[in-house]
Amino acid sequence: MKKIYLGVLALYMGILASHAQTTQPVKDTTNYQSRKLKLDEVNFVSAYYHQNGNHSAVTGGIGTENLTDFANTLDVQLSKLTNSGHKNTFLFELGVDHYTSASSDKIDPNSISSASRQDTRVYPSLNWTNSDEKTGNAFGFTGSYSHEYDYQSRGFGFNLTRVSKNKNTQFDLKATAFLDTWTVILPVELRPATYGSGSHQDPRPVDYKPRNSFSAAFSLSQVISTRLQALFIVEPSYQHGLLATDYQRVYFNNNFATGVGPFNDIFNERIENLPASRYKLPIGLRLNYFLDDHFIIRTFYRYYMDNWGIRAHTAEIEVPIKFTSFVSVSPFYRYTNQQGTRYFAPYGQHSVGETYYTSDYDLSTLTSNFVGLNLRLAPPKGVFGIQQLNTLELRYGHYMRSTGLNSDILTLALKFK
Repeated sequence: MKKIYLGVLALYMGILASHAQTTQPVKDTTNYQSRKLKLDEVNFVSAYYHQNGNHSAVTGGIGTENLTDFANTLDVQLSKLTNSGHKNTFLFELGVDHYTSASSDKIDPNSISSASRQDTRVYPSLNWTNSDEKTGNAFGFTGSYSHEYDYQSRGFGFNLTRVSKNKNTQFDLKATAFLDTWTVILPVELRPATYGSGSHQDPRPVDYKPRNSFSAAFSLSQVISTRLQALFIVEPSYQHGLLATDYQRVYFNNNFATGVGPFNDIFNERIENLPASRYKLPIGLRLNYFLDDHFIIRTFYRYYMDNWGIRAHTAEIEVPIKFTSFVSVSPFYRYTNQQGTRYFAPYGQHSVGETYYTSDYDLSTLTSNFVGLNLRLAPPKGVFGIQQLNTLELRYGHYMRSTGLNSDILTLALKFK
């Protein structure tokens, strides 16, 4: 999804690194010490994702789920020390995703290719954090923006860190708000005669509706011993607005459905309808055990619940194996068991008396397995002898779901320092 070319990126990194090396501090004979804004690190992550399945929500729980996604993010971290010993860190991130979805093309199957068959999402963000170098305490703010074909999002965030005097305990708080505006795109057969397709070439009007999301993350990390570390995290969130996807169809089991929104008697169908608010509560625990100089055991468990009736358990294990001080591989495995929402039913199995309904298998009862391997290179003289290229990671994962959805993701991460 994110098209930033490596050649251009490498050239840009070289310019930044060269500038950072040639900048000289200004000498001052007074007690004042000049503090320059410096480049700490640059990270580039590129991922290719592909999935297949046969339960597309766009066509009512049947049909292709084929999708590809090319995603890239670039973040640049700068810092500046103050005279009081505080550190101001500026983190700029730019993400660009491009996807192609066969199921989205079925919004209007009569067209050669519907407007939302493929799309590009651009999402920049900027974070400022002020930290005390002596105590480790910090606070900061984040602003973000995201845009793609059918929605725009504006995000705001606050982060706070408090560290104990012995540095063994750390508390983190993150609070975020996303204020989104969605273009209401309807399946072609459920559109009123004067309602537009949402395409830029279509002058007919369409509706726009909000979806606002508010979340917080409370985490407490503790060094239990020289070998064992623990992290406990709670992430409550609340959403309000258009939470259903209006171009996703739902098919009923007779010819006389009633309810809110467009309905087609001939095809016995209606657009997805879900509550306008949702509460979520994930609770997680992470344990890292340093077995010896070559093995680390990382485990994670999360319980999830929401007011739509979804309950889920996720367990994950990853075992980094160090062959040398700068080469390691990390096999990982994640298992999820989910009890689906009470609003879900497969194709053609919804009853006419239901107020809310969806055939989106992401909200169904399911189990999933995700397995893969991560390779990390961090040689002291730089990757491939490039001094500024500090770390290279290559990660592959294969995802299998009981609903028949399968996917593969390959990720490349580069760190320049």
